[in-house]
Amino acid sequence: MDTARTVVALRAKIRAWRAAGDKIAMVPTMGALHPGHLSLVEIGKRRAHRVVASIFVNPKQFGATEDLGRYPRQEARDAELLRGAGCDLLFLPPVEAVYPAGYATTVSVGGLDRPMEGASRPGHFDGVATVVTKLLLMAFPDVAIFGEKDWQQLAIIRRLAIDLNIPAEIVGAPILRESDGLAMSSRNAYLSPQQRAVAGALFHTLQAAASTISGGASVPDTLSAARAALESAGFRVDYLQLADEASLQPVSGPVAGARLFVAAKLGTTRLIDNLPVMPR
Repeated sequence: MDTARTVVALRAKIRAWRAAGDKIAMVPTMGALHPGHLSLVEIGKRRAHRVVASIFVNPKQFGATEDLGRYPRQEARDAELLRGAGCDLLFLPPVEAVYPAGYATTVSVGGLDRPMEGASRPGHFDGVATVVTKLLLMAFPDVAIFGEKDWQQLAIIRRLAIDLNIPAEIVGAPILRESDGLAMSSRNAYLSPQQRAVAGALFHTLQAAASTISGGASVPDTLSAARAALESAGFRVDYLQLADEASLQPVSGPVAGARLFVAAKLGTTRLIDNLPVMPR
């Protein structure tokens, strides 16, 4: 596996692959890799001849009170994991390579960035949309793979690729879970042993609510009961919502495309998850 730290080096490698007729997949990450990230590399290997993974802790998607300085950085470990997974190129740019002096452009995806995570984390998705747009334009991959745990982010990236005529297929990868159902996330490392012991309740409560709603039960009553169960387990619920998986707008029942979304804190650690209620 090679490493590129500049856009010039990244494009030189990709140019050589394209000259050989290779199809290219990209896996953008912020590092602190876990098996969920490596599953994205596996998908990339199945869909393309070459896989580029990027590691960039994007300062523009962290709010003033969020954990940019605390976010885990494990460059050497992550590189070894990617090498073992069969990644061909690691793009590891410094901040100044992505946002050079004088940088002034922001990408904003109207509508999809407002509910749920957007309401709780103002400006977050502008940072996400901006950096993903830049990464896709730096590498011009044929396919880019993102995890479905961040479903709202995935929907926004699909929209911006369409709207900006970026010729990359945006692929969602299934959520990988721990043995107790907790969705794999780099932020799980923040949980204390006591918090980790109860964290799986987030998934099981969501799963029970999805089953109840798909059976025709009242959505408000089901969500109210699920919220109470989570709070009883020690979570502070930010949102728990049934929404359309494409528009992200609330829906009132188990219509096609209905999906449950949740964000809740255990201590200072914010966890998110989602589950389909009625496939489209």
